[in-house]
This record gives sequence, structure tokens and C-alpha cells, in this order.
Amino acid sequence: MSMSPQIANPKTKPEGAQTLLIDLDDTICENNIYFERAIAQFISFLNHREYSTEQVREVINQVERECILTHGYGLHSFAHSLVRSFERLSVEPITPALHEKIQGFAHQIAEHPMEIIDGVPETLDYLSERHHLLVMTKGSFTEQSAKIERSGLQEYFSAVEIVAEKNEPTYRSIIAKYALLPETTWMIGNSPKSDINPALAAGIHAVFVPHCQTWVLEHEEIAAEPTNGQKLIHVERFTDLRMHF
Repeated sequence: MSMSPQIANPKTKPEGAQTLLIDLDDTICENNIYFERAIAQFISFLNHREYSTEQVREVINQVERECILTHGYGLHSFAHSLVRSFERLSVEPITPALHEKIQGFAHQIAEHPMEIIDGVPETLDYLSERHHLLVMTKGSFTEQSAKIERSGLQEYFSAVEIVAEKNEPTYRSIIAKYALLPETTWMIGNSPKSDINPALAAGIHAVFVPHCQTWVLEHEEIAAEPTNGQKLIHVERFTDLRMHF
């Protein structure tokens, strides 16, 4: 999904404007906290007699990895993973009623109001006057585009990219699609695995904005500090971007 095959913004940018690719989930809006709550509800409902909470969670993590390969990211995949986890962990067979109950833990997430992280609108307003901003998010096209529309933040972005996976080839394809200059292009996000490491591998700069509830499957050691002219900036919160851009 994009507004234009090239960076387009009716506002004239000042000299030295950069291109900022900005992650959506857990960078500008809350996301994983709702999934964590659903998992906690599921674990409580399961009430496993032998496995600890940590052991049950390990099973869920593994099943989620498997479901991503077949169903991608998003609520549909997450609901499948909870049902499959129940099938692996429960001694009782899953009935239609149980199936509906378990899927309900996942689908209630869609009903939660959009929660923008503190200071994001003001920071995007500041950045959009000075730089070219693009949303770059992965997951279900329907779910992610609905989030962006509900957020009320789309006006700050000149394009939106919703991709199946955020890896080095994807970043290189976005760079080519918009004819971006690596030396003036940054990826900003909370995930080392999806936002920071693959962006650096693709030759652009990156800004790591940590989130205390980053999804466990997005955890990864951040790549070593670049030595080829690329830059890697660590900030404490999204609002700190104003000090760098």
C-alpha cells in the first residue's frame, strides 16, 4: 500500500531533508501489550497441571513461529496459534465451544481502542515539516491499513508500505521502489530483528526506539556499530527523535 511510487509531499522540505521510514506497532502505537494480555488469559484458562507458566509460554512461542510460516502475522495467525497450543497442551480434546472461547482471546484485541504512544503526534508533526516520512509496517494488509487509518496519523506520512516480512531483501526493494539514497535514509523502530538489523544490512541508517513490551519473537542482539559510514542511534523514547532530526 502506498500513496505514490515516489516520495511525494505537497509541503516543500528544507535543504538536508532525510527520509525516515517509521515502524507502526510498538513504535508509534501500542500493540504487543494486548497480545500479552490475551496470552495471559489463555494460560490462566488452560490452567495446566504439569507445566509452569514459563513452559506453557515456550510452547506458545514455538507454535507462533510455526503459524507465521503458514498464516503470516496478525490476529488470524495468532488465533490459530492459541488453538494449536491448546491442542498440544490440553489432555481434553478441543470442542467447538472451546475453539470459539480460545479464538475469542485473540479476536478481542481487534475491539481495543487505538492507543498512540505518548508524544508521537507532536513529534510526527515536527518531523514531517522537515523530512519525508513513510510508514513501514509488516503484517496483514487489512489489519495494518485499518490501524493506520484509525490512528489519525496518516496525514504526516507521504507513503505507507505494508509488507509481509521486514528483512534485508524487503528493505532493498523499498529503497529501489522510491529511489532512496542510503546516506539520507533511516529506519526507526523498536524491533532489533525487523527494524534495525535488516535495515543496516540493506545499507541504510537506523534508530532504535526500545519498548518494554517488544514481542519476544522480535528479540535479537542488535548488530555491531556500523563502520562504513552508516549510523545507528539509540534513543530512550520516540520524542527524542527531535534532538536528532
